[in-house]
Amino acid sequence: MLLVIGNKNYSSWSLRPWLALKVLGLPFEERRVSLYVPGSKEKILEHSPSGKVPCLVDGKNVVWDSLAILEYLAERHPLWPADASERARARSLAAEMHSGFPNLRQHMSMNIRRRYPGKGRTPEVEAEIRRLVEIFSAAKAPFLFGAFGVVDAMYAPVVLRFRTYEVALPPAPRRYADAVLALPALQEWMEAGANEAEAIPQFDLYG
Repeated sequence: MLLVIGNKNYSSWSLRPWLALKVLGLPFEERRVSLYVPGSKEKILEHSPSGKVPCLVDGKNVVWDSLAILEYLAERHPLWPADASERARARSLAAEMHSGFPNLRQHMSMNIRRRYPGKGRTPEVEAEIRRLVEIFSAAKAPFLFGAFGVVDAMYAPVVLRFRTYEVALPPAPRRYADAVLALPALQEWMEAGANEAEAIPQFDLYG
């Protein structure tokens, strides 16, 4: 399998399927395309019909969009809860992350290299943080539904945002965030992102 991704410091969408592949221990080739530079769109279009990352190429199958890739992997691997009711809730949470939290995305973009304590805290962002705290507080330990799954891959970039913007969490959601941060795969991603040379000004929001 080939996974086409963007910059690890910034690309939250790329992180999600990459993390799942790593946690599952599946062999894959990684192709990183530096975003927002001349020629990046053309390089992505060589693989992804949407012109966006991430994109998974698995033989004749081409799957783009992070949630679609995670669903594709979940057809073969146990990435959803076994219980039907829990599976429905996990899918709802994954979809909520996929389509929601616009203020957090705008004011607290992912940036592994930086620290912005207290920045981006508009009233709308605070409301979204409260919702995330509610979600994290219901984690069944160590992850949202016990074992690592699609929903944890979807929320991993939020954990990194909370780290960058130093969002204080109550004990239960802090335990969940710490479990995600402790994943060896996420540690590998963070190290690579911290060592990237490229800077994308529109994502370095606060200097």
